[in-house]
Amino acid sequence: MGAEGPLRAGRVYKLWPWAGSGHGPLPSLLIVLTVVTGVVDAVSYVAIGHVFVANMTGNVVFLGFALAGASGLSAPVSLAALGAFLLGALAGGRIAVHFGAHRGRHLRTAGTIALVPVLVAVVLAAIVGQPVSGGGRYALTVPLAVAMGIQNATARRLAVPDLTTTVLTLTLTGIAADSRLAGGAGGHPARRLISVSAMFTGALVGALLVINVDLTLPLALAAALMTTSALLAHRLSTGESAWAEPRGRD
Repeated sequence: MGAEGPLRAGRVYKLWPWAGSGHGPLPSLLIVLTVVTGVVDAVSYVAIGHVFVANMTGNVVFLGFALAGASGLSAPVSLAALGAFLLGALAGGRIAVHFGAHRGRHLRTAGTIALVPVLVAVVLAAIVGQPVSGGGRYALTVPLAVAMGIQNATARRLAVPDLTTTVLTLTLTGIAADSRLAGGAGGHPARRLISVSAMFTGALVGALLVINVDLTLPLALAAALMTTSALLAHRLSTGESAWAEPRGRD
């Protein structure tokens, strides 16, 4: 009986698609942050109004639509989101320069710094309330986009396969293009499906909370998840491990 626990744990570990990848706890922590992306983009799109704070591809498209005269879209808000995201990505790059030698400490530091603007957004959301209009749109869009820029830059530097935390286009493409049906080697569909499911879950929960409760609760949930990820990264970064060594970037 005593040996059944470790055996069962070993079987579960082998089912984890990142098992043996050398990335240690990073995939689990980045999955949590992928859920965060879904939550905050649900808030920005549903509550703030037709703008994304993490999916910059969508904002570029929205900007084009807005300049063409499409109703319900705001070119200035889309530009604010793009600019704030780039500012966050710049900060994320600087964080990587100073802490990139240890991926666990890098994630801990970047996550802690990104948490600050999200907490600011939580407070502002409680003040602004719904519906969000006027200056409130910018007040919420900018800090959230800064946080997502930091997160995206960090995930890029950590270089965990199939976990960018904010973009799924290439992930979805890989599921189909790398499949045996398409003549590929099969790739890692389980990893990609988990990543897609994480963002879907975050978007679903975030939208449900915005529609049925308010916009403060989903942002508080995002802050709680980011806090959990940063605390776990801190706890797991006390020693030197092979998974913490820097990896190459695309």
